[in-house]
Amino acid sequence: MKRKAIWALRHGAGVIITIIFLLPLYWIFTASLRQVGLPPPTSIEWWPQSPTLDNYPFIFDLLPMTRYIRNSLIVVATAVPITVFVASIAGFGMSQEEDLWRRRLLITSVILLMVPGASVWLFRFQILRWLGWIDTLWALIAPAFAAGNPLFVLLFFWSYRRIPAEIHEAARLDGASAWLIWWKMARPLVRPTTVTVIVLSFVMYWSDFVSPVLYVFRTELYTLPIGLQLLKQLNPTNWPLLMAAAAVITLPVLLLFIFLQRSFLSDLSIANLLDQN
Repeated sequence: MKRKAIWALRHGAGVIITIIFLLPLYWIFTASLRQVGLPPPTSIEWWPQSPTLDNYPFIFDLLPMTRYIRNSLIVVATAVPITVFVASIAGFGMSQEEDLWRRRLLITSVILLMVPGASVWLFRFQILRWLGWIDTLWALIAPAFAAGNPLFVLLFFWSYRRIPAEIHEAARLDGASAWLIWWKMARPLVRPTTVTVIVLSFVMYWSDFVSPVLYVFRTELYTLPIGLQLLKQLNPTNWPLLMAAAAVITLPVLLLFIFLQRSFLSDLSIANLLDQN
């Protein structure tokens, strides 16, 4: 009975926490179904009285949202794979260094993680102008060549450090190069970390508002976050319309997480490999 009570309490707490986190998303989608032009509700409204989908085609009539979606998809489809690749090889390289250099690189990564993003805007602008990428989508993709965020490198580093050193030593004795060890042995063992970085980097590039404002000037290169801001400026009091645009931006992130969420459930790759050996 005690075990059943603990199981019920644990799962009940999980359900309650899940509901709390899902409520804002639920209110976004239900608010987008209200009649066009209605102000925000004065009380909690679990479901609109006369739900309608008219807000969704309306936002595409007001603004070229299709073009903004296309630009955002181009950015994430290019930047996310580059980010995962660079962060993975950087984390693997850190994990293979000697203790002294590994500690130095780890401290450097943590320091870089604490640097405010605003402090590199001007420096990044100068680099992009030197490369000729200002006012192009490459300006939004460029951070991917530096792994996007030091956190992604640290996530891979901590995952690669969990792999027993004997596995790498055995591969080196068999004549495997560092590239082959990373590609054939280490990379498949950190699949949950790879999925985590995919989701986090997708959210980072998909919802990036600052970079398009600073580095992109042509309206045909605007992305979805800029489109949402333009929609707010056009009609700031049309709450259902704004919630419909917010739902359009949020939906791809939810679908990506639902599609990849199984990879978050367990990390048994290393254990399975050790069992086989």
